[in-house]
Order: sequence, then C-alpha cells, then structure tokens
Amino acid sequence: MVLQISEIINPFEYLLANFEEIKFPAKPLTEALGLKEVLEISKPRIIILLVITAVTSMYAASKLIGPELNYWSLLYIIIAGSLSSAGSSALNHYYDKDIDPLMKRTSTRPIPSGRMSAKNVLLYGLIVSSISVVFAWFTLNPLSTFFIALGIFFYVIVYTVWLKRRNSSNIVIGGFAGSAASMAGWSAATGSMDILGALVGVLVFVWTPSHFWCLAMKIKDDYAEAKVPMLPVLIGMQRTSKYILVNTAILLPYSLALVAFGLGYVYLVIAAISGGLMLVYHYKLTKTPTSEFAWKAYKVTAPYLTIIFVGIALDAAFHFPVFK
Repeated sequence: MVLQISEIINPFEYLLANFEEIKFPAKPLTEALGLKEVLEISKPRIIILLVITAVTSMYAASKLIGPELNYWSLLYIIIAGSLSSAGSSALNHYYDKDIDPLMKRTSTRPIPSGRMSAKNVLLYGLIVSSISVVFAWFTLNPLSTFFIALGIFFYVIVYTVWLKRRNSSNIVIGGFAGSAASMAGWSAATGSMDILGALVGVLVFVWTPSHFWCLAMKIKDDYAEAKVPMLPVLIGMQRTSKYILVNTAILLPYSLALVAFGLGYVYLVIAAISGGLMLVYHYKLTKTPTSEFAWKAYKVTAPYLTIIFVGIALDAAFHFPVFK
C-alpha cells in the first residue's frame, strides 16, 4: 500500500488546528499525583532528624566499637529509617483525623482539608511501615530490624493510640521512639547493643520532653480545644516551664556523663555549649512563661539533637578520650 503525503500530514494539521482544544492538566504534575500530600503525611522534617540520628550513631559505633563502616549498610539504614518514619507519621495522621480539624496547627493537614482520604492515608502508612521492617530484615541484622520495628510500635501504638489522649506522660514515654532510631543505627554497625550505644540512644528520650513541652506551650489553646492532655493544658504555663527547666537540668549532666563511657573532648565541648544554651533559655522561660517566649525556646531546643549527634560523629572521627 502506498500512502499519500497528504494522509501523513493531515493528522498533524488537525492537531495544530485544534491545539487550543487539547486538555492539559490544570495542576502541576506533583499536585495532580498527590505527591505534595504524600510528602506532608510523611513528615519529612522528622524523617531527616531521625535519619541523621541513625546515621551518626552508626558512624560513631563503627569508629568507636567496630567493625569498619559498611557503606551498603549505611545506605540500607537510611532507606529503612526513612520508610519507617514516613509510615509511622502517616498512621499518626490517620489516627488523629478526628482531632486535627479542631486544632489550628493541624486543620489544614491532608485528611481534614479533604486533600486525601483517610483510607488512602491508612493504607500508605501500613504498607510503608511494613516495607521498612521487611527491607531491614533482609538488608540489616535482626537487632537493627528489631529497633526499627520498636520505633514504629512506640510512636504509633504507645504514643499516638495509647498515651497521647489519656495521660500527660504521653510525650515522655513516647519519646523512646526517637531513641530506637539511634539504637537501630548503632546496632546496624556493631550487630549488638553495648552500654554506650544504649546511653547515646537514651539522649533522644531525655531531650524530647524539653523540646515538645516548649511547642505545647506555644499551641496550648489548640491542645485544650482538642482535649489532648498536654502538660500546659493540665498544670498551666508557669509550672510547665519549671518542668522544662528541671528536665533540661537532667539532660545537661546526663549528656556530659557519656564521656565516662567512651566519648571524648570534641563531644564534651559540643554537649556543654549546646546543653548550656538550652538551660539558659529554659531558665528564662520560667521568668517569662508566655507562648511567644516558649516559641523562642523551642527554636533553641529544636536543633540540639542534630548538633549533639553530629558532635558524637565528629568525636568518633577525631577521638581524644577524656578517660583512658
């Protein structure tokens, strides 16, 4: 069969003539696919924080305890940690779907704003959380996999489902979810959990109340509206600020004491400066227990965890032990 040139050109002429009638997506591709919403329910800031915690712990363990760092395992802990954090955060979004509309800070989240269905968020959370544990099982060691699963359990079941709406100790106990990330990284390097690895992990647990109670003071009215028993709602701003100061007064010497278990001068200097700055701000908070100053204190407290864990990694790289 011989095609006429006009038969080849005509379809293109038609497209050109009717170009304006062709329907293109009105929204950007990321928005059309819902990627913005998926990223939002995954809480990327928490992912980054926990991955930094896990990676620096893994690096420090490989330097201080051994064996030598396996870079494939480092990649695997980043992937598994990111997936577990994203899945846990999505399940938190799903469970809090009834109280999020009541709080100004969370009212625009994907579920209450109608941008994602609760069912899709639940499915995403369950699938991604499960994949993280399965992936860790096949790429890391059993102990590291256990801590990844434990972190999911503590954040979703212990904190979100059990304690958050029932007890003022919610964030205190729930803070162990962050400790699990550090322990997963440490055990991914060593295949075991020694005393220093456990104590480094507990740093996250001890830091969490000071950090989160500052935020709770800032958005106290939100929590009161949703009937969530955060400390400022139950005992007021003044007493909460004193609890924060006491907690930070425990955190500072605890962090410094880690040099007795193998950390060195680099870590000691970083821990003393960053912890001392927190203590100063939290003392000032007791004198000015307002939501505005609580927000300033929160901004000082927020980077502490990243600074202290980067300090641990730097100490391992340039190790000058305090006690030999």
